[in-house]
Amino acid sequence: MVDALDLGSSDESRGGSSPFARTIGSTPPGPLLTYLTTKAEHLDMNVTETANEGLNRAWRVVVPATEIDANVDRRLSELSKTIKMPGFRPGKVPLSLVKKRYGPSVMGEVLEKTVKDSSDQLLLDHEIRPAMEPKIEVVSFSDGADLEYTMAVETLPEIEPADLTGLTLERLVATVEDSAVDEALERIANSNPQFEPLAEPRPAETGDQLLIDFAGTVDGEPRPGMEGQDHPLELGAGNFIPGFEEQLVGILPGEARSITVTFPTEYHAADLAGREAKFDVTAKELRARAKVALDDDFAKKLGLDDLAALKEVARRQIEGEYGRLARLKLKRALMDALAERHDFPVPQGMVDMEFDSIWKQVQPELTPEERAKPEDEVKAEYRAIAERRVRLGLLLSEIGKRNAIQVTQEELNRGLIAEARRYPGQEREVLDAYRNNPRALDGLRAPIYEDKVVDHILSTITLTDRAVTPEELAREDEEADTATTPD
Repeated sequence: MVDALDLGSSDESRGGSSPFARTIGSTPPGPLLTYLTTKAEHLDMNVTETANEGLNRAWRVVVPATEIDANVDRRLSELSKTIKMPGFRPGKVPLSLVKKRYGPSVMGEVLEKTVKDSSDQLLLDHEIRPAMEPKIEVVSFSDGADLEYTMAVETLPEIEPADLTGLTLERLVATVEDSAVDEALERIANSNPQFEPLAEPRPAETGDQLLIDFAGTVDGEPRPGMEGQDHPLELGAGNFIPGFEEQLVGILPGEARSITVTFPTEYHAADLAGREAKFDVTAKELRARAKVALDDDFAKKLGLDDLAALKEVARRQIEGEYGRLARLKLKRALMDALAERHDFPVPQGMVDMEFDSIWKQVQPELTPEERAKPEDEVKAEYRAIAERRVRLGLLLSEIGKRNAIQVTQEELNRGLIAEARRYPGQEREVLDAYRNNPRALDGLRAPIYEDKVVDHILSTITLTDRAVTPEELAREDEEADTATTPD
């Protein structure tokens, strides 16, 4: 299925997520050296504009040596009041000695801050909204001379959202049939198998359950968590290390085997990741799948009151899936409509970033038809997709800003919890990783913000419902997924 962050029609479904996290609800990054947080002071500088074409602007900036020297002297004076040197009382170290010892490092600090403050000031004075990090290059500087540098930046475009009055979109509606609920119950039963001992022993087969004792070692040393007694293991379920279950196919009850496996390179225990391990396994009992009775007792084993409650849960899940597919279809139609109504210039630096992201993902999966074309032609097709994505991202950002749409902390918390649940047993690590990484949080906030902006737009246009069968809904979605190569 097409990712909910595609920001476009089905021809964009390949290549992963959209640039939404880079364009929606976030402030464009500031100029160089943003890690210096000291408030900028007004600087004496000479600014000459060297380029002003479309979204591209560039300047030549000269900061007089007197400005830099004054800032260096002021910083050295501040240091002289706090540093300690043998033979001098605190605060009484001669400025000449302070300058001799700390002058070079202070000069570097002042130069960094001068570039930051002057570039910040330039952007503010010219009311520039940078799309990406400005490119700054120092042209010349030496002790006692002026500082000269150039700064080039792509600006965000001025965007005027189109009037969507009169826009009508179709929303697909599929009804959940009883047969679909019955099929869902069968799948639930298959994923919650029951086993019973065999009257006559036979070799174990995939799908059987073995009751085993096992003990593992790495380099001949036992490790915590690598042993167990009377452990029920379903062969083929993939619950153990890759290769473990496969090597027990054919074992007989009472038989012992030594097997060798290799832990995955991304195993959660770093000290075991990628390492070879040996396990001594004894099969104590063989159990075969028993037919699961779909009744009240089965529902109670799943924590529900009765079979009727289980059916209702299955029905709601199917309704949710139908609703998700219908929304994706509706969203694609909305993005197509927005793309048709808007054509403004976009920062090529953002397009480059988005294209690189798309190309990295689709290149290994190019279709035979695409591989038969010249690479430049294929790249041009995906670059057009990247440009469309960036344009739609900027447009939705502008619509969200104009309508004061924000992601609440409660919504972000729900998103965090949902993301953490994707990694059972590692929830705490996932939560900490996001909370300690603002960029990762922005990436989590982006799809939430996107959905809110899309919901706002949908609330302002006319929607008509069209009843379809579940097969039609799935077929339309599959057709959209297969139409991923731009014509």
